[in-house]
Amino acid sequence: MQNTGNDQEKNHGKAKPKTWNFPPKLPVTVSPLFTKPVKIEAVIKWFFLSWFPISERLIILCISVLCWLFFSPSVEQTQTFEWGWVVHIYLRNLLLMIMVAGGLHCYLYVFRKQGDELQYDTKPFAQNKSSFTFNNQVWDNIFWSCVSGVTIWTAYEALMLWSFSNGYSPQVTGPFSTLWLIGIIFFIPIWETFYFYLIHRFLHVPVLYKFAHSLHHRNTNVGPWSGFSMHPIEHLIYLASVLIHFVIPSHPLLIIFHLQFYALSAATTHTGFAGLLAGDKKWINLGTFHHQPHHRYFECNFGALEIAWDKWFGSFHDGTEPSHQAFMQRRREQVRAAHKPR
Repeated sequence: MQNTGNDQEKNHGKAKPKTWNFPPKLPVTVSPLFTKPVKIEAVIKWFFLSWFPISERLIILCISVLCWLFFSPSVEQTQTFEWGWVVHIYLRNLLLMIMVAGGLHCYLYVFRKQGDELQYDTKPFAQNKSSFTFNNQVWDNIFWSCVSGVTIWTAYEALMLWSFSNGYSPQVTGPFSTLWLIGIIFFIPIWETFYFYLIHRFLHVPVLYKFAHSLHHRNTNVGPWSGFSMHPIEHLIYLASVLIHFVIPSHPLLIIFHLQFYALSAATTHTGFAGLLAGDKKWINLGTFHHQPHHRYFECNFGALEIAWDKWFGSFHDGTEPSHQAFMQRRREQVRAAHKPR
């Protein structure tokens, strides 16, 4: 679910769609990776803007490096499962989630530092609504993010660090280890896009949706705490992406970054705002608009923009009125087909 900076500029010179308080430049487009013929310059620019000069990816990477260097157990410690280092990781992860999701929530929604500027949907968070835990959307989101999400995030991290320390997962070695390390860091967001689409469609299978994924979809309008607010089963499936390090040569930094990227970017991409302002200038892109229609309409934009899964399988909503009408027509046809006598 990652924004790349390509879909976050204001829709200058066009009539503002009534459905959103702040629409980006429309239509939303997928990455140039799958255009024919492939334009190398466009691909390089796309990936550069997804990381530099400053992005949520780059910030999370910096956080991961600091955590690896100063706030993580050593390889020697993780050779044996002990509650001490596992609890240490849990408290660190909990603090990170509170700082990122809680900090963004306070800045954007409690103190309203930007007002409605760059906010996609100005509908207030639900209160006194029985469908939410504690009858409150924000407290519901905080509860599931911290109690379920941070716990399962920590469990996966402990498992992977223990496996790495005991040689159960392949390790980065050899003269090209630094290049491999850098390459995998840049690969992780691409893997996230590939993996997320597949498990997201799986989670929309009616039985799984009703039992697990519907908890996340209580949030028809989203905020920073919404992204990681999931049922434990969904957390188990979503964070299982890190198990790829049982296959590819890895390193503790890669494991830490992989999980922090999945957990913390869930908060940054669900802010409900296109970015943070410094004065009148946006200094960092946040909340991916591409994912907003999914929370409102449910059956579109299951993936992200790096890989054109939704275009290939007919579930892409580019934010424009013609695209919305086409989506509604598909939905009507699906309803008719479901009710057609057999």
